Amino acid sequence: MELAFLTPVAQRPGPWASVFFDTSRVSQSALKEQELAAREAAGELAAQGADEATCRTLREALAELPRSGAPGRALFATGGDVVLDLPLGEPPQSGLPTVSWSPVPRLLPLLEHRSENPRCLVAAIDRRGADFELHDDYGHEDAGHREGRQWPMHRTKSGADWSVGHFEFAVEDTWEHNAGVIADALAEAWEETGAQLLVLAGDVRERRAVHDRLAPPLKSAAVETEFGGRAAGARRERLDEAVDEAREHYTRRRAAELTDRFRSRRAQVPGDVAHDAAEGVPALVEAAREHRIDSLVIRPDGPDVHREVYVGREPDQIAVRHTDIPYLGDTEPVAVRADDALLRAAAATGAEALLLRRPEDVGDDLPAGGLGALLRWPGAPGERLEESL
Repeated sequence: MELAFLTPVAQRPGPWASVFFDTSRVSQSALKEQELAAREAAGELAAQGADEATCRTLREALAELPRSGAPGRALFATGGDVVLDLPLGEPPQSGLPTVSWSPVPRLLPLLEHRSENPRCLVAAIDRRGADFELHDDYGHEDAGHREGRQWPMHRTKSGADWSVGHFEFAVEDTWEHNAGVIADALAEAWEETGAQLLVLAGDVRERRAVHDRLAPPLKSAAVETEFGGRAAGARRERLDEAVDEAREHYTRRRAAELTDRFRSRRAQVPGDVAHDAAEGVPALVEAAREHRIDSLVIRPDGPDVHREVYVGREPDQIAVRHTDIPYLGDTEPVAVRADDALLRAAAATGAEALLLRRPEDVGDDLPAGGLGALLRWPGAPGERLEESL
């Protein structure tokens, strides 16, 4: 899962109120229940030490959440401001608000309740142009369209003289030109929407022509489907099914790739030789300080997930010992959970995270203690803080 969406909370000092709220119940009394739940959440935060302004802001925001769409929401607030409000794929298991007041945002529950399936850009293509949609776990929305040349568009059915051949060539040129226009428009939409997967729908010739003109990074993220299209009567429901299948396949494949990479790099660490995989809290803390975490691997039931580490105000001010924090530029170290500190540091440097939701698929020892990472560049095992300063 890309962690860029966490940047607003990763780069701002706390303390933080983190609230996971159930919005799935719909009934005549739902509004009253929501107001009571919002009041209870604010009261619990106050009991944990949250300031009055933050409690009041969150109580108002929670009471006004729409009870439609996502079954749950996660809100993060500090200093009287709701900094981030995100939909969840599932509500808190208890049905009651889950709240936390801590020096860093409580992030692991967000990842556990938020789908890892990618946002998907869908292009319904014909010879004239394309319509774009953005699909995620909560439905789909219009993402624009692009029209190409509208004439000449159809071949003539008879004739063999020079003028007919010239016209046929002009028709082919229109189709090829429009495929290029659509490919360029897709590149723009890809950047604007932040999608991770592209689905091309429509007749095989049109979608193949567009696919061939995509830039390499976009081409590698594209899949094609025969369902859907711009024509009246296109099988919309089959397109939605194809998109859902493509998103799920992407997630499974990405998780398998990262797990295999971690397993292979972990296996080839020969003592004191530099390596590009790490596991265990001390090694990950060091990698986080040096901005080397590329993919953080978390097994939520691992014992190290709850281990205590120390942090300062900045995401990379993180250490196993509180006496190390002053060397990193902060004189007031605070103790936090290792998973939240490492997720904050990873998000601040544009990393991603992989949750091993089913440890039986990879073994109980991957990663050791429940925390590991693929690194951006190798580091020598055994390096201590004093040696790196």
